[in-house]
Amino acid sequence: MGSVTPLLRALQTLRVRVRTDEIWLAIFGALVGALAGLCAVAMNQITQFAHRKLFLLHAGQRLSGAFAVNHERLLLVPMLGGLLIGILAWGLARHWPRRPVDPIEANALHGGRMSMRDSLIVAIQTMISNGAGASVGLEAAYAQVGGAVGSKLALAFNLRRNDMRILVGAGTAGAIAAAFNAPLTGAFYAFELVIGTYSLTNLAPVLLAAAASVGIIHLFEGGTMSTQIVITGSILPIDYVPILALGLICALLGIALMRAVTLTEDIVRLTHLPVWLRTAIGGLIVGGLGLISPQVLSAGHGAMEFGLTHKTAMVGIALLFGLKSLASAVSLGTGFRGGLFFASLFLGALVGKLFAACLAMVTVSTAVPPVVFAIVGMSALAVAVVGGPLTMAFLALESTGSLPMTVAVVAASVVSAVTVRRTFGYSFATWRFHLRGEAIRSAVDIGWMRNLTVGRMMRREVRSVRADTSLTAFRRDFPLGATTRVVVVDDANRYAGIVLLSEAHAADTGADGTLADLLHHQSDMLLPQMTIKDAVVMFEQAESDALAVVDSPQTRRVLGLLTEQYALRRYSEELDRRRRELSGE
Repeated sequence: MGSVTPLLRALQTLRVRVRTDEIWLAIFGALVGALAGLCAVAMNQITQFAHRKLFLLHAGQRLSGAFAVNHERLLLVPMLGGLLIGILAWGLARHWPRRPVDPIEANALHGGRMSMRDSLIVAIQTMISNGAGASVGLEAAYAQVGGAVGSKLALAFNLRRNDMRILVGAGTAGAIAAAFNAPLTGAFYAFELVIGTYSLTNLAPVLLAAAASVGIIHLFEGGTMSTQIVITGSILPIDYVPILALGLICALLGIALMRAVTLTEDIVRLTHLPVWLRTAIGGLIVGGLGLISPQVLSAGHGAMEFGLTHKTAMVGIALLFGLKSLASAVSLGTGFRGGLFFASLFLGALVGKLFAACLAMVTVSTAVPPVVFAIVGMSALAVAVVGGPLTMAFLALESTGSLPMTVAVVAASVVSAVTVRRTFGYSFATWRFHLRGEAIRSAVDIGWMRNLTVGRMMRREVRSVRADTSLTAFRRDFPLGATTRVVVVDDANRYAGIVLLSEAHAADTGADGTLADLLHHQSDMLLPQMTIKDAVVMFEQAESDALAVVDSPQTRRVLGLLTEQYALRRYSEELDRRRRELSGE
């Protein structure tokens, strides 16, 4: 026991320091980033090993970059991988029916709380999907596990809600930085997509997490986007006209891709096939597409590296774009696990090259090389699907080292982001939340609003009277100045309405008058599970400054009373508290 007590004291002291000192929070961010980098290295190595063994690839060869793959394995491996994913999904639905929470949802609704067990299940499913050749990326699994590491560390030290959200962002920053060997890309992925804002409070932990993760990648040589793209030529002001047009085209194609995934899911659901069979058929379809071009398989790193540096005919580019889009929609729509991050980058690069070829056909000459349009298209389509224009801008900067190229990417990305927001309103992640009924458009913390319920704000000490009480008795029991309003119930003790004390004393209804003649808001009630937002809407609709809280619309048992003034004051206090947390005050 003597050795345990000093350890517990040291942990308690460390917890206090982390809660009170931003430097220690930054150190924790670096630790989370390093752990996320290790997890990314492990997952990447496992899937690459699976590709080599299952598809008989040479050492160092990537699946999507292979031009000759055994045809039997192209059909068999994705189908068997789909069958395994389907069986796992069926088993989880029966024995572990919980829906996993990803980092964006965790930070938006749950204060950064994530389940490590659920995250590991998602990671395993994603690795099986990618390892079997499904057209999905590992970035979602990297971010899932990285965010869970940050959440668990924050829970272990009982950190504040905002600090927990920052460490979840730090974990995802490390994960994405490891995926692309790009620390600024990872950091701004966290700022834009997982934390939802940039501030001085979250700057150090997130940047240190991304830097630590890249250090781990360099140590283990596990980077997947380490090659630099050389940009030649210049970008003139007149060249921004086609660049902005490309951004608009990529936005529309990104919306079409997201719709295609949902449409595929709807078609699969209408077939009423067993869950375990859906992914097997999906794998067979993806394998069949791989027979036409193996470049549609897996995330597409090998195909991307080849496509950015080699010339391809227009027909080949268009065909590959269609096949890859179909493979991604089928993979996700039939139940494979994974994300569209890298697939959207690859598809965007294809759109950019196709756009450059079409532009060369209709113009005499252009000073912009096709690789510029490929990178612009890559970033603009990824912004449409994933979100985060600054994230993609820094990815372009870290991949090319060219400031003019980055400025062009920013311009196209802004056009893409604005177009998607005005015409569609969601990124792929938030679109999936919308389909589930969650009104999430970003990772900005709105969970506190859901926790601020009517049940928590209402005043429980409420006197009530029967509706058949005479006005004489009511005036005797409630003299002027005693209160403002009184809740009225019927003979079954159910809510009947509210009577205003001033009206009751001023009413001229005769000696036999009762409160039933003066009731207001008989059908306007609040429920304890309503959020502050719902309550404010009810106050506006009822045109009342106070409403009764009942247990349910059926039983109508009075639980308390809530005034609009108090609700708005609590809402204002919480808003101010969040503002101070974001600004670091």
